[in-house]
Amino acid sequence: MAFYDDWLGSLTGHSQTKQLLRNFPLQSKLHMRNICIAALLAIAGFSTQAQKSKPVSTPAPANDDAAFYVNMQYRLIGPWRGGRSAAASGSYKNKNTFYFGTVGGGVWKTTDAGSNWKNISDKYFGGTIGAVSVAPSDEDVVYVGEGENTMRGNVSEGLGGMWRSNDGGRTWKNIGLKDGRHIIRIVIHPRNPDIVWVAVVGHLFGPNEERGVYKTTDGGKTWKRTLYVNNQTGASDLVMEPGNPEVLYAGLWRVIRTPYSLESGGEGSGVWKSNDGGETWKNITTAKGFPKGTWGIVGIAVAPSNVDKIYALIENEKGGLYTSLDAGESWTLVSSDNNIRQRAWYYSKIYVDPKNENLVYAPNVNFMRSRDGGRTWQSVRTPHGDHHDLWIDPENGNRMVVADDGGAQVSFDGGENWSTYMNQPTAQIYRVSTDNSFPYRVLGAQQDNSTVRIKSRSYGSAITEEDWESTAGSESGYVVADPLNPDIVYGGNYGGYLSRLDHKTGENRAINVWPDNPMGAGADVLKYRFQWNFPIFFSPHNPKKLYTAGNVLFATENEGQSWEAISPDLTTNDKSKQGPSGGPITRDNTSVEYYCTIFTAAESSLEKDLLWTGSDDGLIHVSKDGGKNWENVTPKDCPKWMMWNCIENDPFKKGVAWFVGTRYKSDDFAPYIYKTEDYGKTWKLQVNGINKMHFTRALRADRKRPGLLYAGTEYGMYISFDDGANWKTFQLNMPVTPITDMTIKDNDLVVATQGRSFYILDDLSILQQMNKELLAKNLHVFSVNPAWRIPGSRFRGRGNAPVNAGANPAGGVVMNYYLKDATDSTKLSVSVYDKNRKLIKTFATNAKDNKIEVKKGMNVFNWDLLYPEAERIESMILWNGVPAGILAAPGNYFVKFKTGTDSAEAPFTVKADPNYKITQEDYEAQFAFLQQVQNKFNDVQKGIKDIRAIRGQINDFTGRQGKDMPKEVKQLADSINKQLTTIEETLYQTKAKSGQDVLNYPIRLNDKIGGVFDVASSGYSAPSKQVKEAFAELAAQADVELSKLKKIVDEKLPAFNRLVIEKSLPVITVKKE
Repeated sequence: MAFYDDWLGSLTGHSQTKQLLRNFPLQSKLHMRNICIAALLAIAGFSTQAQKSKPVSTPAPANDDAAFYVNMQYRLIGPWRGGRSAAASGSYKNKNTFYFGTVGGGVWKTTDAGSNWKNISDKYFGGTIGAVSVAPSDEDVVYVGEGENTMRGNVSEGLGGMWRSNDGGRTWKNIGLKDGRHIIRIVIHPRNPDIVWVAVVGHLFGPNEERGVYKTTDGGKTWKRTLYVNNQTGASDLVMEPGNPEVLYAGLWRVIRTPYSLESGGEGSGVWKSNDGGETWKNITTAKGFPKGTWGIVGIAVAPSNVDKIYALIENEKGGLYTSLDAGESWTLVSSDNNIRQRAWYYSKIYVDPKNENLVYAPNVNFMRSRDGGRTWQSVRTPHGDHHDLWIDPENGNRMVVADDGGAQVSFDGGENWSTYMNQPTAQIYRVSTDNSFPYRVLGAQQDNSTVRIKSRSYGSAITEEDWESTAGSESGYVVADPLNPDIVYGGNYGGYLSRLDHKTGENRAINVWPDNPMGAGADVLKYRFQWNFPIFFSPHNPKKLYTAGNVLFATENEGQSWEAISPDLTTNDKSKQGPSGGPITRDNTSVEYYCTIFTAAESSLEKDLLWTGSDDGLIHVSKDGGKNWENVTPKDCPKWMMWNCIENDPFKKGVAWFVGTRYKSDDFAPYIYKTEDYGKTWKLQVNGINKMHFTRALRADRKRPGLLYAGTEYGMYISFDDGANWKTFQLNMPVTPITDMTIKDNDLVVATQGRSFYILDDLSILQQMNKELLAKNLHVFSVNPAWRIPGSRFRGRGNAPVNAGANPAGGVVMNYYLKDATDSTKLSVSVYDKNRKLIKTFATNAKDNKIEVKKGMNVFNWDLLYPEAERIESMILWNGVPAGILAAPGNYFVKFKTGTDSAEAPFTVKADPNYKITQEDYEAQFAFLQQVQNKFNDVQKGIKDIRAIRGQINDFTGRQGKDMPKEVKQLADSINKQLTTIEETLYQTKAKSGQDVLNYPIRLNDKIGGVFDVASSGYSAPSKQVKEAFAELAAQADVELSKLKKIVDEKLPAFNRLVIEKSLPVITVKKE
């Protein structure tokens, strides 16, 4: 009950209430409910902290600024590797249809047996899902409960309660129970989709009333609580006797977390049974054969083929798997195998095959299966570990879907084979950083997976599995790359593990500050206390200086070969909060609950040696001399037990910093952002406009516009244009998901989420340049961000890009412009010029080929850096194809927008890809040569067009003359046609009528020149000696033929026209019959 003592100690001015709460556990059961009611009434008017400490968060004001960034979109880059899920279900009729709910990522559905998954909750709700269930009698009806099913230290609670869909997940309606926070099981009547029972855990970090078992008979319009024990005990499981909605079993569980501990079990935990559809319940915890003493979590299952056989997986000193053969009247312990009961609070679910009462599944670290009624257990191979939920088709026990820390996977053969989890962008990422490679990579640790470094963009059409890899550290840590060498990466993990990975050699070296593995022990016995998400960061002033933090701040300048402590203990060092976690039954020490640690730290980018730290127990310290001296500058009115999660130094003003804190582990979901402008002497709280329940996790300051800030909360994004004084929602297309961290790189905002992988908001230019005065202008073109000269798609010509892959940013140059008024008849042109103001291309609303569309307000124009492609001739077969548009060389360019009498011009720069080590002169030489080749190809194509045009006119004219055409005219026409044919057949293989005819009929000059273009454009270099020589030969041959054509045009055609006149041949005739 240590949590209660601490919590009560934080209450001020309510001595009577505190006394009631202190006595509460000692009262008789008869008085329990009365005391709860009295206590709740007494505390109804105040919070768990003094009133002055509670932030005042007003609703966000109307967001007029949104007109500017209406076109901005967060770009999902991946990885497409499933994150934790603890809720899965399937269709009864459509055998390839399944559902799963993620931790932080919403609800997903597959209609192709797990080959592809689609999110179906976005735009309605999102975040963490604890339960998903399909109505057996009407599969269009789907119910979803919010809140994490697994009660981890980094748990995510739901604020939306229950949701219902009447169309298979296309649309949703909220149906209440919003204060349930963790809805972990939904049971639907087999014949009436409007009768539903749900198991509600309630608040994990404090007492609340909305917990237990609830029932609705009208599809969620109203709910009735039918099973309740006390305000710290919720329902851990809920099952129905298959086919009989009158009989239900419920597991009740007292569970509570604090910032530094987990308590699983205690008064209220046990098993209950109802024989009247959940209207009344009987406590059967004391039934014959059940263990005595303290109970914890309970999982229950009924054998469909023998409904008198019940299984119960119980957390208890003498716990394990118990079975009943008489519908719960008596019980027998059949297995105490630790493989099915380890970390009981995290697992403890049990399932039975629909046809075989002895075929039992117990998802745990491994996916455990018993074929003898639970007596012995074997591990079944699955794609991932840490299994939390299982749905088995009631008609076919081989068809199932499992939910685990890798998402959801489907099996049709009883677990022998499974679908992949590498198609679900639901990774839970703890922190984010970037490296200095090109394109820059995004680095982070994925919960219960590896760390990741993933390219921010690829050279293909999508960011695929080929574009990311594991890196240093492991699932829970910070990951940072060496600023001087992006292939050297440092990563952390629980237990104080810190590694250095060289991606070139593959060497992975552990460089722990203090390599004494603490696994299984409390923080109180450690020399240094490292949280499992301890900070790791490089100095912005010294690229060789790496910092990390336990309860002390450390630094190294020799890659971790030695570490120097540069601070004393910068926490409260409260020993009462450092003991082993878990209990009263099962201990659980992974360093998640390690307390009194430095949880965030930073060095100012403006001031060398200005260091800040924030601890998870509420302290802020500052050092102005690189750690020689430290000062406690914790805000005086800050609530107790604040977990400082993020520090951001102002990039423009010295002494200015923001500290972002959370108190959700004290059951306080309010946002906390504190700002200092005087090195921590004074602070002000800045949360105006942020939802009062959206607790804050991260903040970043824009690098170009002073006062522009970005904030990430548990339930979405916010933005401030006035230094944090006011905040507005900045969700855009971001799904509802916890925002765990952010960073800014190359003017992009990079976002880590806990359930939807990584996102990037490309090019912050609009936000940096926008102001309301621009709205009065008829036309405004924003300054253009420099563009990288990056090659096109590797998938070009091979169909569409992969479906389950990250998105690349728009290629080429992105230009944002504002039109005050625009209609369907608005005419606008966009002309692109080179550095000499020579026109490259013009795009227009009324153009045929380079057509653009405009709308009122913000618009985006994207130039792909391509010059016009070469001349095309319809139906012409070319082995080498028509030379494509030439990629613009690095350099300076201009763009001009014009509409009506208004025009605007903007310069922009195309930057060379730094991965290619060639000079500007070489780029320009390649470009000039390609233009030369393309121009010659165009000359040949125009010549062929002229040949065909001349031949067509001659043949048309002579055809109309018929038999009366003079002999001399016919002879000259035939002579010209013969010469034209000879020239054309030299310029182009006229016998080629299908794609591979050229294998039989050799290609001619235009095709060969096209081949030279392909060779010269393959890569980035000045043209080679041989390619120039080959082109010179081919160009000379083409010139010979084009000279012949010119002679025909200059001499033969005039002669033919003179002869026609001389013979007085009619130009217009009527065909004779």
